[in-house]
This record gives sequence, C-alpha cells and structure tokens, in this order.
Amino acid sequence: MLSTMLPPPGPPRTLALAQLVARVGDGLYYVCAALYFTRVVGLSPAEFGVGLSVAWTLGMVVGVPLGHIADRKGPRGTAVLLFAVAGLAIGSYLFIHSLPLFILTACVYAICQHGGSAAQQALMAGLVDKERITETRAYMKATYNTGLSIGAAFGGLALVFDNRAAYMTAFAANALLFFCSSFVLSRLPAVPPAAVEEGEPQLAVLRDRPYAVITLLNLVLVLHGPLIDVAMPLWIVQYTTAPKWLVSAMFVLNTAAVVLLQVRVARGVTDLAGATRFVLRSGFFMLAACAVFALSAAGNSAWLAGAVMLVAYALLTWGEMMQSAGTWEISFGLAPPGKYGQYQGFFGIGMTGAEILGPIVLTFLIIYGGPLGWLVLGAALLLASLAMAPAVRWAERTRKPAPEPSGEPSGEPPVAADRPAGPAAPDVPASG
Repeated sequence: MLSTMLPPPGPPRTLALAQLVARVGDGLYYVCAALYFTRVVGLSPAEFGVGLSVAWTLGMVVGVPLGHIADRKGPRGTAVLLFAVAGLAIGSYLFIHSLPLFILTACVYAICQHGGSAAQQALMAGLVDKERITETRAYMKATYNTGLSIGAAFGGLALVFDNRAAYMTAFAANALLFFCSSFVLSRLPAVPPAAVEEGEPQLAVLRDRPYAVITLLNLVLVLHGPLIDVAMPLWIVQYTTAPKWLVSAMFVLNTAAVVLLQVRVARGVTDLAGATRFVLRSGFFMLAACAVFALSAAGNSAWLAGAVMLVAYALLTWGEMMQSAGTWEISFGLAPPGKYGQYQGFFGIGMTGAEILGPIVLTFLIIYGGPLGWLVLGAALLLASLAMAPAVRWAERTRKPAPEPSGEPSGEPPVAADRPAGPAAPDVPASG
C-alpha cells in the first residue's frame, strides 16, 4: 500500500520529502498560532486576525513577481532561499512581543510561502515530463495532507500542555522543519533560468485575459475549501441534530481520501480536453453534495443527520479530487514555456482569494441562507465548472504555436527552456 502512495524515485520523491517536512511544520503552526499569539504574546483575537489578513493579502500580491524571479534566476535557488527565510520568520516569532513586529514577521512568512510555492511549481515544470505533471501534483497533494495531519497531531500535544514552553517548542520545531525542507530542495538538480524573449513583457501573465478568467473560475470552484473549519460547525449547531464531533470525522474522511485516492483519480487526466471534462464532472458532484447537505436540516434523528452529512461530504470530496486534477493540468498546460513560475504564482491567487473570501461567502450563504444557501452554492460551483471548457478553448486560441524544427542540426542539444524531459517529477503544494 505504501509503495502506491510514494512518487517514483529521483526528483519526484525528493520533492515529496521536502513537501512532507515543510507541511508538518505548517500543521504545527495552524494548530498553535492563534493560542500562542493571544494567550502568550498578548494580542487580541482581532489584532491577530487583522495581522494574518494583511500578511496573506501581501503574500498573494507578490506571488507573481516572485514566480517571475524564479523563472529568470532559477527556480531551485529561489525556492531554497525562500524556504530558509520562512524558517527565519517562524523562528523570530519566539521573540515577538508587539503587534507591529507580528505583522512584519507574518508578512515575511506569507511572502516566502507564496513565493516558495511558485518557485517549487517552476522547479517541478523543469524536472517533470509534461505528461506526468498532473499525476505528480496528485502525489504532492497526498503528501501535503499527510504532513498537515502529522503536524496537527504534534501541535495537539502543545495544546495539552497549553503553556509558553510548549508553544515555543512547537514554533522552534516549525522553523527547524523549514530549514530541513530548504536543504532537501537544494539536493535536487538545478533547472536553468528561462531565456528572455525580446519584446515580451516582464509579467506576461498580467496581460493574459483568458488565464485570468480561468483563475477566477478556479477561485469559485475552491470556495468550498473553508467549509470544514468555518461553515460546517455552525451549520451543525444551528440547523441539524448531528453530533458536533462530526466535523472531525469529515476532516479525517477528506484527508484519508486524498492520501489514498488522489493519485488514482489524477491518472485519468493527461491533456486539456480530459482536464476540462474532469472539472465539468466535478461541478455535478459538488452540486449533488450541496443538495444532500441541505437535506441534513430535515428530521430530528442525530444519527440520520450525521449519516446524510457524511454522504454529502463524500460526494464533495470526490468532486474536489476531480476538480483538483483537472485544474492542475489546465494551470500548467496553458502556461507558456519559461513562465511557469509567474503563471503558477498568478493561479495561486485563486486559492488564496478563496481562503480570504470563503469564510464570508460561506457564512452568508449557508448560515444565513439555510438550505437554500446550499443550493445557491452548488449552482455557483456547477456554473463555474461549465464555464471552464469555453475559457480553456479561448486560452488555447491565444497561445503561440510551438516553433517548428528547422531541420538543420545546430551541433548542440535543444535548449530546455520548456519542460526538459528529465527524471520524472515533482510537485509542490501551494502553501496551504
């Protein structure tokens, strides 16, 4: 079983290890951060929330230019540097005692997370055959979820002790894990910087309207992300008789499904046509899931309500895995050669935007809208999935055709500014 969950040896497995190590650190952070800064440092919950909002918004904005730097300077060195600086930022949390310093270091951490993710994606594009990108990203998502779960479990130990020493130990471990991840990334083969084309804008992705539309559609498709930690607990308490611990069960279900099944699902996607079909099908699964969630408000049986919600979450998880596989292929397949860093940085805006807007949108629709809100959410997800195919076709029409070989030997091997066929593949998660 374990062998089927591991990517092939070589760069893919090395990247998976770097991913696992860094995400264990993220799991520690997510579990401990709020209590550490409010109970130990002394920030108010509002100050902590505002600091994080500023940091992640800034990180989202700089993801594109940092991805461009990775393209131009080399993705391996950029990723190694940004992960090391992220470790320094986390380590500095041990010495913070004021709101301005918290915002400053949180901004550095968020910038390095977003920029490091874009650089890792560019590194993957340089080490993986085009046909293996989606499968490799599936391995990396499975590793991502595994790392977060392990980190959250260890973070739970800090919550048990609930004192300064326990929280500071967790953050010190988080910083050390980022340094280790940076070191692991440094062991990968270097990918040469992309050649600069004359007359090309520095940040071409900002002028790519079809890709911007696809990114916006993906933002809608991933709005379901904050369900488990924002809307679901409130829905269960206010509208159903299901037990509150069901939130934890759904989290476990989602994590286990991604770890065990995401790679198998992603193998069905090998080109843009298959990717758009997967995204379309995912919309129907998500609509069905939202309709079943709406039904969970009916009746007084706690066990029946719980069973209905588990069925709904299973449908949503399957739709999520199909949508992820499809949009991974789309996001890479439409990125021009040599611009993978900036394009992945831009595509990541959709994920971060959903994390920022999701809590507001989901609370308004589901908590204030009730069962009807679930149906509105499902309809929005389906419409976004339906719109993806024409958006992808539009983007394909705007792409430059691949240059045809001249037929004259140059005496040198072709420049691998696109995706050099190399030892099969890595991936790297976007933070969070």
